[in-house]
Amino acid sequence: MRPDRVEPIHEPATPIVDEEAAWVHQAAARFERASAQELLSWALERFHPRMAISAAGGVDGMALIDMAWRIRPDVRVFTLDTGRLPPETYELFERVREHYGIRVEFEQPDGQDVSALVTEHGPNLMYRSLELRLACCNVRKVEPLKRKLATLDAWVAGLRREQWKSRRNIAKVELDREHGGIVKLNPLADWTLEQVWTYVREHDVPYHPLFDKGYTSIGCAPCTRPVMPGEPERAGRWWWEQDTDKECGIHCSVALLGSMSDREREANGIPSPVEPRSVDPGEA
Repeated sequence: MRPDRVEPIHEPATPIVDEEAAWVHQAAARFERASAQELLSWALERFHPRMAISAAGGVDGMALIDMAWRIRPDVRVFTLDTGRLPPETYELFERVREHYGIRVEFEQPDGQDVSALVTEHGPNLMYRSLELRLACCNVRKVEPLKRKLATLDAWVAGLRREQWKSRRNIAKVELDREHGGIVKLNPLADWTLEQVWTYVREHDVPYHPLFDKGYTSIGCAPCTRPVMPGEPERAGRWWWEQDTDKECGIHCSVALLGSMSDREREANGIPSPVEPRSVDPGEA
């Protein structure tokens, strides 16, 4: 079911030119009912080669790679190599190279920043507090993404509205004010997980081996586990955080979105976002 109001997840941190905002809203409205392929075709024509697909190993990103490759074989793809990824993620990107001939661009964190963080707080700091987990995400993911997006005019993500409550209102075309006002595209915003898997199976798209072991979302190895039947799709991400936003900061500002738990929101009179749909075991 679609949200009553579709709007970007990114809210303005600084004022922007009204004409620029209007252009993005018009594009979002134009492509709201368009297919993912139609949006990708338009975006590739408009932004290539200064546009790239962000892929982390999820089935959504793989579907987007396949769609875009069929439109333009020299489509650019990048991934954030945090240094803590499962071995299977690297195997998947080797398959992408072999299957599509795409040289995935690996973006890595600053070595000195990682060394300082781990020396100060230990390698598994993420389990001790939400603040330390976000600090780890910031060094390993958020900052490398900032550096990458500073070289682009647009980027493509595999976000879907049903994935998690913080993604409920994403638009298909957004102005990413967190990253210099470049364009962010979410072609699969209105897709279901079942639709994504149907596309992957029908087009023989390579997918992450961990999906065959009960995983429904792929991240860093220490922060990802399989989900149980009936759990939300992203329940396996940072599973020890039972009621937080389940975000790392690359798709929305953690400072803006907030890292309050649902209980903290309730205590402060702040409504919680809409709950995501639970995963049907037969979909994964």
